[in-house]
Amino acid sequence: MGTPLDARDAQVREILDRLYEEYPDTTISLQFSNRLELLVAVVLSAQCTDERVNSVTADLFEKYPSAEAFAAADQEELADDIGSITYYNNKAKYIRSAAADIVEKHGGEVPDTMSELTDLAGVGRKTANVVLQHGHDVVEGIVVDTHVQRLSRRLGITEEERPERIEEDLMPVVPEEDWQQLTHLFISHGRAVCTARNPDCGACVLEDVCPSSKLDSEVDLASGEAW
Repeated sequence: MGTPLDARDAQVREILDRLYEEYPDTTISLQFSNRLELLVAVVLSAQCTDERVNSVTADLFEKYPSAEAFAAADQEELADDIGSITYYNNKAKYIRSAAADIVEKHGGEVPDTMSELTDLAGVGRKTANVVLQHGHDVVEGIVVDTHVQRLSRRLGITEEERPERIEEDLMPVVPEEDWQQLTHLFISHGRAVCTARNPDCGACVLEDVCPSSKLDSEVDLASGEAW
């Protein structure tokens, strides 16, 4: 049995209020200047740090300034250009394919609907949500990355494991006006305090409302059940 909806509403409001105070200026950390750059950066960021992505895209976006340029890129050369990124071969294929579709089906412009974005190679709901929110100012859902996935389970907001199911579980209890910022708040907190391997519960502003706290919980942390 999960936490009743009204109790989760109150818990989420308390969590958000504290995190807003703790991280008042948090926002997306990927660097981009247009929607295409944002899309490429988010594709590259899968299972890779934003810092590494930003170090690569500075030169990448200068070399490939348009969807046409990415679509026409040599596969091996593009893969080499992003060689320090995880899964660079697959991501190079995704980017070339997505760029070709953007040119052929969308006039060279990154589409602005969930269905059209998720039809592009390498673009799932998480990536599409980021592009919609930060490229088109359209908020249709909650971006569930690894930090949101981890923290929402540790905090007891959801018992789901898959990102899509977690998003479905969060949307009814997170006010719509907070959907976009929740992701940034959880990312900031996940990086600074609630890390994957060694969370610093003693320094956590949510410690007293977190059922997974190591300070007073008897949860078997080694089992990962609460994580």
